[in-house]
Amino acid sequence: MTGAVRMHRRARILLANLLGLCLTLHASAAWAGPPFLTDDPEPTDTGHWEIYGPLIEGEGRGSTFEGSAGVEINYGAAPDLQLTLGLPAGFAHDDAGWHWGAGDIAVSAKYRFYHDEQAGFSIAAFPGITLPTAGKAMGSGKVTGLLPVWLQKDEGVWSVFGGGGYAINPGAGNRDYWTGGAAITRQVGQNLLIGLEADRQGPDTVGGRASTSLGLGAIIQLASPFRILASGGPSFADGCDTVGFHTFLALRSDF
Repeated sequence: MTGAVRMHRRARILLANLLGLCLTLHASAAWAGPPFLTDDPEPTDTGHWEIYGPLIEGEGRGSTFEGSAGVEINYGAAPDLQLTLGLPAGFAHDDAGWHWGAGDIAVSAKYRFYHDEQAGFSIAAFPGITLPTAGKAMGSGKVTGLLPVWLQKDEGVWSVFGGGGYAINPGAGNRDYWTGGAAITRQVGQNLLIGLEADRQGPDTVGGRASTSLGLGAIIQLASPFRILASGGPSFADGCDTVGFHTFLALRSDF
């Protein structure tokens, strides 16, 4: 469950431009990471918690879609180190109706190994795995993994972040694949951040299609410590005329 597509040539151009912009900006940071498909290198502050929940995300085409609902917990375990636990329930909808069940638990660790506060530039690795805790209808039945590197450049109210990595996707009919993307965001006043992103994923099944997703996202600061995060947009599979979609909605609290 990730990724989606659009016109391949334009996707590559947009990603190249965003990542190029990433190398030319500098200075102070805004919020980043969720609700975007693309992640950022900024870890949770040491000794602090971030909780995303309730959290709902999904993707699909027309009346056929799948996703998860649940909670994600981040903890700043040490300087530049964030530990993450995802506890989802899976859902799917097709011609036969709705299907629900336990999802695959996700465990990951983000380590920011380079940070230049004056230049506003950071790089982090964020390896993670999913554990086969879901029923067969809601999960892969295998341990899967993602080995990404994320980078970020900030200047004032602007932030550009992106990167990607290699996904390990075992199982009958599945294949490993590369995935990545880039996003640009702008802080609008003290209580609102908006952003655009492009995300690219290789085929995750034998004979499958690569895909590109475009998205618009926003973070709204409520009364402390709460924020609403939302994003969504179209997905385009290579060689497919039907446009898909992806969406994300969560309430975040920090303490």
